[in-house]
Amino acid sequence: MTKLSKKAKALATAVDTVKLYAVDEAIGIAKTNATAKFDETIEIALNLGVDPRHADQMVRGVVTLPKGTGKTVRVAVFARGAKAEEALAAGADVVGAEDLLEIVQNGKIEFDRCIATPDMMGLVGRLGKILGPKGLMPNPKLGTVTMNVAAAVEAAKGGQVEFRVEKAGIIHSGIGKASFTAEDLRANFDAFVDAIVKAKPTGAKGKYLKKIAVSSSMGPGIKVDVAEIAA
Repeated sequence: MTKLSKKAKALATAVDTVKLYAVDEAIGIAKTNATAKFDETIEIALNLGVDPRHADQMVRGVVTLPKGTGKTVRVAVFARGAKAEEALAAGADVVGAEDLLEIVQNGKIEFDRCIATPDMMGLVGRLGKILGPKGLMPNPKLGTVTMNVAAAVEAAKGGQVEFRVEKAGIIHSGIGKASFTAEDLRANFDAFVDAIVKAKPTGAKGKYLKKIAVSSSMGPGIKVDVAEIAA
């Protein structure tokens, strides 16, 4: 096991691992603990009362963080002709068809989001085993299979993030950077949690929001009082 540095230990002991903090206090502590030389991401982790092995308990969707993510999102678009031109005009980083297919098949995936027009899905389907495990496969339910590629590109670059529950019922995501104001991080926190609540599946029984924690990239987790959210 890797030994913690004195600095890391000091940060860890600065957080009461039993106490449930108010949202604003937790965000403030996470910002204070972001002492790395880079602009750390402020992250949120939610433990949900679902079992994603069952189709009726899957939690997945997209949310637009009102204050943005603070990171540059690289977008790839599978499109031809006028739609390809629209995507480029909207700021897509790479646009193509068979040529883009070949690039991805060769293992060069230099993008964070992938969008496709419906007529391209026969082509994109060949990349399922490559894009699927990375969470990059275009999906109409997430708005990434669309004829309105310009809007999809702008949304991806403007603060839209995807979320999907993992096997243990955990969802985690960045909600901004440590350099953000506490108010902006709170706005993004609220938007993200609200999206998760609205995405509650029909098969979920009992308590849905079980635990929530926030942290900086290199800092300890700070438990949030879920009762405050439920209220």
